[in-house]
Amino acid sequence: MSYEVFARKYRPQTFDDLVGQTHVSRTLKNAVAQNRLAHAYLFVGPRGVGKTSTARILAKSLNCIKGPTITPCGVCDNCREIAGGNSLDVIEIDGASNNSVEDVRQLRENVRYAPAKGRYKIYLIDEVHMLSPAAFNALLKTLEEPPEHVKFIFATTEPQKVLATILSRCQRFDLHRIPANLIAEHLQFIAKKEKITLEPAAAHSIARGAEGGLRDAESMLDQLVAFCGEKITQSDVLNVFGFTSEQTVSDLTGRMLRGETPEAIGLLHEQCEAGKDMMRLMGDLIAYLRDLLVFKAKPDALNEDVHPEVQKSLAAHTELISTDRLLELIDQFAVAEGRMKWAPNKKLHFEVAIIKAIQSLGQATLDEVIAKLGELRGDGSASPPASAHVAASKPEAPRMRPGAAGAAPRPKPTPQTVGVAAPGYSKTHVEDKARMVDPELDSEKIWHAVLGKIPPQKAFVRNSASAAHVLGIDGRNFKLGFAPGDKAMMDILGTQANRKFVETLLHEITGNDWVLKLTVNEELVPKHTAAADDSPNNFKNEPLIKEAIELFNARVRT
Repeated sequence: MSYEVFARKYRPQTFDDLVGQTHVSRTLKNAVAQNRLAHAYLFVGPRGVGKTSTARILAKSLNCIKGPTITPCGVCDNCREIAGGNSLDVIEIDGASNNSVEDVRQLRENVRYAPAKGRYKIYLIDEVHMLSPAAFNALLKTLEEPPEHVKFIFATTEPQKVLATILSRCQRFDLHRIPANLIAEHLQFIAKKEKITLEPAAAHSIARGAEGGLRDAESMLDQLVAFCGEKITQSDVLNVFGFTSEQTVSDLTGRMLRGETPEAIGLLHEQCEAGKDMMRLMGDLIAYLRDLLVFKAKPDALNEDVHPEVQKSLAAHTELISTDRLLELIDQFAVAEGRMKWAPNKKLHFEVAIIKAIQSLGQATLDEVIAKLGELRGDGSASPPASAHVAASKPEAPRMRPGAAGAAPRPKPTPQTVGVAAPGYSKTHVEDKARMVDPELDSEKIWHAVLGKIPPQKAFVRNSASAAHVLGIDGRNFKLGFAPGDKAMMDILGTQANRKFVETLLHEITGNDWVLKLTVNEELVPKHTAAADDSPNNFKNEPLIKEAIELFNARVRT
């Protein structure tokens, strides 16, 4: 008997044999058990995840002599013929080579005939997206109203190329990429059956290299058995396929995060001299940084895909980098990967990318500079800019632009019920009851308290908030106005992060939830206008600016 490759020998034969597709197998088993069978099914997913295998299992479930059943026997003539691909009642068609209108017309003629032995005549069209538009259109009517003895099963890797009119006539099942841990377990199962010693680290390396495709992993294991014999180690996997070990990628990332440029470049040279694929290494590095990003957000999200040892490395590296810097790092390497695709010297671009990444990690951000200036003052905090002092010392009503004749006065606000914890209100009023207050007066005092709670590290937010005119309260809306010249300030305060920060402060002060409403009002004048008229270079005297000039030996250009 001729040799049978692992991908065919260990092909799933029942729904329970499917790996990593529980959502699909459960739905199909329930449909068969309850006799709720559709006339057309569409299986979608990347290569090697089990689309055609699932279609054959469904065909066996329908045409088994004991069926319809969720557990086809696998020994009757119908089951064996379907598994072997030579059943007269299960017609497998390659959509790539039978994609013309004539092929579909012939199919339409044949569907009228009853099945030869089975219960149903089943048409299984693989890579159905390769059919021409004319062929799709020729199939529409038959697909929508086929004879009772006919079932259609389609499989495709590119569902976006299938006509919407075809999709609407099918039940669609999306098969997912299989987690690396499940692939590694299945490889160990095959190794046990074949009496092969497969190291766990080697199985995981194969699973990671297969990128979610079980068939690819089985083919790789087949190749390794031919190369290594009965014992397969991780080094064999790395040498045969040019992969880089996860530990090496982790070490490279750690050296970059610690700013060890010579060590990081040296490790890259070692991998290059060992014949490793630089594009593959770059992809592995980006994937590791992605895992690090996900781990920082939700550590348990990687339990199925990442080896426990790698998770320990991720936990250590999360302490070395912030989320913002990590996002920048991923963007930098993604750009470098795009350059490497077309560059003859891929190693050069990789080296440059590593050096630039380490340099960017060593550069201080603006927030870090402001925080450092605050520490240099000796009391651990920087004093607010002059504009913030003005707003904090005396909240002022919105000023009209000089010469704005005929400006309509603001309507008298309607009292609102607000629980206030701002300065000037007793704690019992907040805890015991809400009371009727003057919204204009309260809104000014609330905003005064907000300005006082903005920390020195958020100088941009504080300056932008100081430029705002309090327009009052409208229901749950806290209304702020900006002069036309301060629109940039409004844009800074209106970003999602800054808006959420200010709304949180409003909630802390008042105990109520607020929505910040920002508008530009032509009748308002910038709050800093008067100060600017008195002294054009007044901003140079602000403490933060003076300390920045002294620290960096800088000069102001006007």
